[in-house]
Amino acid sequence: LRDGDIVNIDITCYYGGYHGDCSETFLVGEVDEAGRQLVKVTHDAWQAAIAYCAPGKEYKGIGAIIEDYIAPHGYSTVREFCGHGVGSVFHETPNVIHARNNEPGTMQVGHTFTIEPMICEGVEKHILWRDGWTATTKDGKRSAQFEHTLLVTPDGIEALTARTENSTPFWWEK
Repeated sequence: LRDGDIVNIDITCYYGGYHGDCSETFLVGEVDEAGRQLVKVTHDAWQAAIAYCAPGKEYKGIGAIIEDYIAPHGYSTVREFCGHGVGSVFHETPNVIHARNNEPGTMQVGHTFTIEPMICEGVEKHILWRDGWTATTKDGKRSAQFEHTLLVTPDGIEALTARTENSTPFWWEK
């Protein structure tokens, strides 16, 4: 890592027979204004998508919220990676697409899934490294990503992987 980079760290856990999945993008040293904006817009688009979620909402609405949020900034969203159902199986239905789509499904109380948009400065195409896990943008431009495991409740949504009161504040919260 070098001064000015941004890096996404994706963490999973398995406890009591269930999976959890979360990620955040971090600034490395002094990041330029364009990089800081990419991270903040990605975070805010992700939060807007989470705020949309409630029983009876269509999963496809998540992609429209994200796409509408990032478009004015000239960003794209990787379509090949998606959020997913998560529980006793790590990747299960529904597929949660982070761009406009016609994927079927309606949120119901008890559904557990992730929202994890990968937002890019340039093209949405990616390169998967030989390790089978690391992905970078095809044009070499930066991307940012945030993720929570979410539970649909009777009143809306609960982030099962939420930050705690002891979490380090984001740079824009200082």
